[in-house]
Amino acid sequence: MHLTSLLTTTALLVSSSQALYFYLDGTTPKCFYEELPKDTLVVGTYKAEAFNQNSQSYITTNDLAVQITVDETFDNDHRVVSQTSTSSDVPSKFTFSAADSGLHRLCFTPSGPAAVSLQGWFSGHDAAKGGVKIWLDMAIGESSKIESDDKNKIDSIVGKVRELNSRLADIRREQVFQREREAEFRDQSESVNSRIVKWTLIQLVVLGGTCAWQLSHLRSFFIKQKLT
Repeated sequence: MHLTSLLTTTALLVSSSQALYFYLDGTTPKCFYEELPKDTLVVGTYKAEAFNQNSQSYITTNDLAVQITVDETFDNDHRVVSQTSTSSDVPSKFTFSAADSGLHRLCFTPSGPAAVSLQGWFSGHDAAKGGVKIWLDMAIGESSKIESDDKNKIDSIVGKVRELNSRLADIRREQVFQREREAEFRDQSESVNSRIVKWTLIQLVVLGGTCAWQLSHLRSFFIKQKLT
């Protein structure tokens, strides 16, 4: 890697409070190095844009993807970060913590149809820039800010979980209420059914008694009529 690129990319880390950018030529990766103390927390946000020939400007496109890798050069290039994200208006984020003190290599590699097409197009054009523009913002060792952001996200998630639990409790209460109403209605139905059966039996007994009395009365009447 050229000394100019190394100085430029090193300056990105020193001025981590500002949104800086650099260029990539097609699918060629660009790497830079940072000496990190042990247990140093690093959080980076980046956004990739591809050069649009029609508008002559850099825009986000789904045809462009960027892979970010972080290797520990002091430990046989042990890779601690490897992730790929698609170009979008929402910046991507990577996080890692230095397991040990030493030199770390961070590389950005573009890929996808947009990067491949731009590789050939920029070979005969302005090579000082490139077909891909990377916006980069890194926070190194600013654990308080990172923890504050994470805490806000966790608080938001906790609030949503509590809201879901409250809704579940309301649903459970509604279900208990419906079960109680169903049980009450079932008891009332069984009570009505039992009363209907009881009155039906009483009516049958009354009708049977009435029929027996009428038959007995008619029999007595016929007997008396024959005797007279």
